[in-house]
Amino acid sequence: MKQNGQIVYAQNLAKSYAVGKREIEALRGIDFTISPGEFVVLLGPSGAGKTTTLNLVGGLDRPTSGALSVAGQMVAEGELHATERSLDALRREQVGFVFSEFHLLPTLTAVENVQVPLVWVDESGRDRAEALLCRVGLGHRLTHRPDELSGGEMQRVALARALINEPALLLADEPTANLDTSTRDEIFELLRELSNEGLAILFATHDHELAERGDTVLRLSDGVILDG
Repeated sequence: MKQNGQIVYAQNLAKSYAVGKREIEALRGIDFTISPGEFVVLLGPSGAGKTTTLNLVGGLDRPTSGALSVAGQMVAEGELHATERSLDALRREQVGFVFSEFHLLPTLTAVENVQVPLVWVDESGRDRAEALLCRVGLGHRLTHRPDELSGGEMQRVALARALINEPALLLADEPTANLDTSTRDEIFELLRELSNEGLAILFATHDHELAERGDTVLRLSDGVILDG
């Protein structure tokens, strides 16, 4: 599998699901790559296959066919597939996730929520968690719980949490969908800064205006990437 230093390499990537007696083709053989520091936008309407793509790249699901490598690790190639242990390590060490829903634990403070992924590597990381919250503009909210934060603030906590393990790749699934325009732009600019510093980003959205601010736009429709 040719990778050439790319963070993501996908070739003829396909995914189908059985729904009753029907087979639904969520992805129908897509090709793309993501380089270090590249901000790639996956643009398409609901049902286009954006979340399926993110789930495959993040090791949350397995492709039906095709080749995929992430951060130098083979996820799938022909009939070969990574083990669950390998996928667990990939998610833990190389990939950060941000979603439209914040998925914060309500009983934990902002800094404690950011520390959650470190449980799996038996580290505290309190200083790093505080530094990341300062980086995303929440140095004054370290001890606040989710019900004391605005939607934009909660998404900043979620972003800091996604960065705590210093991933090579950030997967963002409609992370600005539930935010007002001003907050949307602030979060997007934070992601742009991270990309400029070398973080590879795959950002799924239906927002055409945001899409034009990425380095590369992959227009996804009915499970295929459109030309142009």
